[in-house]
This record gives sequence, structure tokens and C-alpha cells, in this order.
Amino acid sequence: MSEIWSGERRLDSAELQRRIAKSASGLESLGVKAGDGVALYLRNDFAFFEAGMGTGTLGAYPVAVNWHYTVDEARYLFEDSAAKVLVIHADLLAPIRSAIPGGVTILVVPTPPEIQVAYGIPDEDCRVPYGMTDWNQWRERFPPREDAPAEMPSAIIYTSGTTGRPKGVKRGAQPPDRAAAVARMLAQSYGFTEYLDPASDKSTAEIVTAVVGPIYHSAPNAHANFSFRNGANITLTPRFDPEGLLRLIEKRRITHLNMVPIMFNRLLKLPEAVRCKYDLSSLRFVGHAAAPVSPPIKRAMIEWWGPIINEYYGSTEMGNVTFCTAEEWLTHPGTVGRVMPEALVRVVDKDGNDVPRGTTGEVIGRQPGMGDFTYQNDPAKRAAMEKQGLITPGDIGYFDEDGFLYLCDRANDMIISGGVNIYPAEIEAELHKMPDVADCAVFGIPDEDFGEAICAVIQPQPGAEMTEPGVKTYLRQHVAGYKIPKRIEFASELPREDSGKIFKRKLRAPYWEGQGRSI
Repeated sequence: MSEIWSGERRLDSAELQRRIAKSASGLESLGVKAGDGVALYLRNDFAFFEAGMGTGTLGAYPVAVNWHYTVDEARYLFEDSAAKVLVIHADLLAPIRSAIPGGVTILVVPTPPEIQVAYGIPDEDCRVPYGMTDWNQWRERFPPREDAPAEMPSAIIYTSGTTGRPKGVKRGAQPPDRAAAVARMLAQSYGFTEYLDPASDKSTAEIVTAVVGPIYHSAPNAHANFSFRNGANITLTPRFDPEGLLRLIEKRRITHLNMVPIMFNRLLKLPEAVRCKYDLSSLRFVGHAAAPVSPPIKRAMIEWWGPIINEYYGSTEMGNVTFCTAEEWLTHPGTVGRVMPEALVRVVDKDGNDVPRGTTGEVIGRQPGMGDFTYQNDPAKRAAMEKQGLITPGDIGYFDEDGFLYLCDRANDMIISGGVNIYPAEIEAELHKMPDVADCAVFGIPDEDFGEAICAVIQPQPGAEMTEPGVKTYLRQHVAGYKIPKRIEFASELPREDSGKIFKRKLRAPYWEGQGRSI
């Protein structure tokens, strides 16, 4: 029997299944039925599994909500998703209370101690407000649902909204053959393949994983649910803490992790004495995705943790479509891997024709097992994602002669200056090599002569003093002159998603206001 931990709280899988069945009964009593939505405005907690899987048991859609939202962003999501019920942590309720539409049933989860400590939340904010319904007490009123569960649809995941309003990706229940294909894709992505092989003597009960990203994001959500359904032991972390993760690996003997590159950056910035302090020998598989990784950073992680750092590439819409082991990456630095079995990936020109190996084009692909999807209330945007029967995630890249895929940049991020295509990721990669750079973002701004000019916003390391002339002098040694940013600014912090993606939309907006261009 597997276990799930959050701080010092522990549930075994049987108890969690009991709670899921009770949650399903309770939600059914509220009128939730197949096709409805239940919003989960939660941090990483047992309640995410209880409410989410309880919702799925009814054939309804769990709607995972980014709890960092402003009132306006939360209102948009509640209205767009038309969720009938909202399950929310106590401390998150007051800030967005005015955004909740009338008629939505609100169930409040007391904020647990480990989350309270991690975020410094006052005691009074962790309690269920007077007159509101306590999720734990409410759930226990109901008997476990005994009816056969409906075919579970996927959660509705709202894209991060780094380039516009978030879009709700909605995908129904998968037929058995497609579900098996999705399971194979996720098993490869998360390192479960040999544990699920009937011919293997290994069992998923040997897997001990930690959910280190917020479960409202697509990859941590899929990773958490897949791990639970397949009998792995899980530890939930309230937020990412670099040394805290090392401590957790040693304490729980973590074997498998799913991470994003910004976590690597923060781990590598720990003092050498801290990095060497903990026993990490239990680690067997680390997968990462969601954002580009700087080759020096990835190489440093492989040198530290060993050849267990694996990478996959995909999107919420098209699924995971490529995979790369540490050994493959070391011989093909910068790649996101080769096409997964059963997946389809092409690199095409503007007319949809395949381009030769080594030639840059638009990356389109699909994991057929994922089945089709819609965007909640936005069929036009869904149609725009389709190209040659595949899905375009908006990335620019190329295949090398060995069939490894490389990504150059996001199509929306590409700068066209004087008719020349410039990829910000190339400039960002060079900036990241500067010792004093903690983070950076490069994007296009209006320019009367060239249409667009290059702007770089740099977050220096604490205590570092950087200057615009110094940055330009450094870049001239590494990139062509036309790629040198015309404008360089410095910021104490960049707006970044927990997935590691920078909100370039927020950085670009002040420059493009009134210009009539979508940002």
C-alpha cells in the first residue's frame, strides 16, 4: 500500500481512496454531474486529490486554478469555466472573494501547518471563516460513493497566459486504447516504464516521488495524478525550496522527481557546503520540461546528480512528444530529444512543407493517444492551433541529422528587426553565462527605423553591480552585432510563472501600449 505525505501528515492510499469516494458523494449531492466543472483553488494538499478525483469519478471536470491570480484574472477563470463548486484553501478565499460568481457553492479547506509555515500565513487566515463550509467536516457527512465511476475526463488546465489571456484546455475521457498510449507516454516522461513492465521484477511501490511544482500546472498535475494511480509513494511540497528539497531527498529517500529548469538554477546557487551536505544517493530518475534550460546549467546538474537527468518536450495541448536521456543530451547538447514512440513531430515552413534537416521552421506535433481537445469557450483559438492535422505550440526549431529536435525560440517571441529574424533565446543563453546574471528576458520593442529593436531586462545576482556598457561589451564577443540589445534595463526581479516561464507579456506591455499590436 502506497503513502502520500504532506509535511508530517500522512495518508495511506486506502484512506485517500475513501476520501475520494466520499467527496464524489458530496459533490453529487450538490448537483455536480458529468460535464460540469469544479474549481480547485488549492495549494499542494491532500484536498487536491480528494476533490479532483472525486470530481472525475462523476465524469465532471476538475478545473485547476492558479492561486496567484489577481481578482480580475480569477473572475475571468470562474466565469469562463462556469464551475458549479469552488474548493479553496482558507487563506486564499478573502483576496478573491469578490471574484466568485453568485450561485457557486464554496467549500473551504483549512490551510494546513506545513503550508502556513512555508508562506508565513497568520493563524486566523488558516481557519475556515465563520459561516463558511469546512471541506473536511462536509466531506465526512457522506458515505463513500459505491456506483461505478464514470469515465474520468482530464482536468481543465488553463495555460499560463504568458502571452495573453489563459486558455482552458478541455479534453474528455480517453478510450482504453488511447488511455494506454497516454500511460506509456507518461511512464517514459516520469521514469516509470520499467516499473510498469509486466516482465520486470520491479514494482511501483519502490518509487518514492515528490511533487515540487504547483499541481495547478499541467506537468505537476499529470505527474501527481499518474504517480498516485500507479501506486507510487508521494510527498507533497508546499513550495519549492532548494535546500529543503535536498533535505527531503535524504529524509524520504526520494527516487523520482519531475522538475523545471529554474529549480536547477536555484539548486546550483546553493553554497558548495550545502550542496554536499545531503545524501542524494536514492535518486534514480529526474525528468524536466516546461521551459528552456541553459546548457551550462544542465551540464552542471548532470555532473552533480549523475546521468539521471532526463528531458521531455511537449505542451498541454499536444502532449509530450520528445524524450532525451542524459547520455543523449551530452552528445547532442541543447536538444530536447528524439520523437517518442507513437508521437508525431514535424518541422515545417510557412506553407506547411517539411524543411530539410538542420533548417529552422515551425514545430508541429501531436501525441495521438491524447485524443482531441477544445479550448473552453474559444473554438476560434482551437482552430488556430491546428496545422496539417497536428498541433502548433508556437515553437521554432529544427531536427539535426541524427533526428534530435532543437528549439530556437517561441514564434511569438521572435523579433523582426529590419527584416531580419532574431531569436531572443540565443541572446538570453549568452547572458545567462555571465556570472553576475541571475535571470534575464529579451524581447522586441517598437523602433521607428527597424520596426522592432531588441530590449533586454536583466536581474543581477544579489550584490552584483552591472552596467549597460559592460553587458554590451560582453555580448559583442559572443553574438553578431545586430543581436546586441539596443536597450538594456536592470530589475530586482522578473515576473515569472512557477513553471519557470517568464511573463514577457508583462515586460513588453509598457512599450507596445497604443501600438495596435497583440502582445
